[in-house]
Amino acid sequence: MTEEPTDTVAAAPAASGDEAREALSRVRTEVAKAVVGQDAAVSGLLVALLSRGHVLMEGVPGVAKTLLVRTLATALDVETRRVQFTPDLMPGDITGSMVIEGGDRELTFRPGPVFTNLLLADEINRTPPKTQSALLEAMEEGQVSADGRTHTLPTPFLVAATQNPVEYEGTYPLPEAQLDRFLLKVTLPLPERNDEFAIVRRHADGFDPQDIAAAGVTKVADAGHLAAGAAAVRTVRVSDEVAAYIVDIARATRQSPSLSLGVSPRGATALLRTSRAWAWLSGRDFVTPDDVKSLAYGTLAHRLTLRPEAELEGVAVGQVLATALGSVPVPR
Repeated sequence: MTEEPTDTVAAAPAASGDEAREALSRVRTEVAKAVVGQDAAVSGLLVALLSRGHVLMEGVPGVAKTLLVRTLATALDVETRRVQFTPDLMPGDITGSMVIEGGDRELTFRPGPVFTNLLLADEINRTPPKTQSALLEAMEEGQVSADGRTHTLPTPFLVAATQNPVEYEGTYPLPEAQLDRFLLKVTLPLPERNDEFAIVRRHADGFDPQDIAAAGVTKVADAGHLAAGAAAVRTVRVSDEVAAYIVDIARATRQSPSLSLGVSPRGATALLRTSRAWAWLSGRDFVTPDDVKSLAYGTLAHRLTLRPEAELEGVAVGQVLATALGSVPVPR
């Protein structure tokens, strides 16, 4: 039996693909009012929303991971919730649980914070793997199962999980199955000097990261634009040559002597999806090899597992992926 919770986003008028692209372009401008110098992360989140995927954001504390997600939700006019992952967090704290309510003392399902459009899973690698895995069904199937019933999540639904670098104290590495559910991994670097000056100047002028509205961030797109954009992305053409290029990149990682786990077919199709979304955002109705190369690191690197001996030798995943990309002829 399936229960359909009420969607948290009101039905929006149908938008054309061009209107959707223009609206999502304005989202970048709105986000920049509160977040400085993280354009690549904004692009990754938009690509994931259009591809119906999820994003893992990595960066040291204080590089605006949380602020970025909150600002994006405001500009898109979608509901967002935040879960702070801690060592004592339980799976039911995320997905919801059965509770006894009413005078008849019946068991009813109380939805957890996962029932939203944009879930900010803050510091996801500070909670044990059992709780991390509570998100697997939601991320993969867009639903939560409890007491033999299936509860469908709202549309759109995106998990934006933040994590500190794994070498930080008190972190639990995400299991491979969990990592594979993230369409993209984006790294938020420390800002360049000019960007950091702009951040400090804004705070000196009264910017409050807890009050996004005061920064002038307004709604410029909605769920209708996202739906229209996602539909348009699915029409972006992929030639046989580009599809074969994606397949050969995935197979090249499986042949690397430095890796114990290369890119799976799921990873190859993920690269197809992100390349399509990026091509559409760039104003084209076809995918080029450059689109594939541009999205390869963000889409594939977190799906690769180094052999222990390669780690001891100081080999980096990025180096291995670069070698794999370099070994595959680029179609003309």
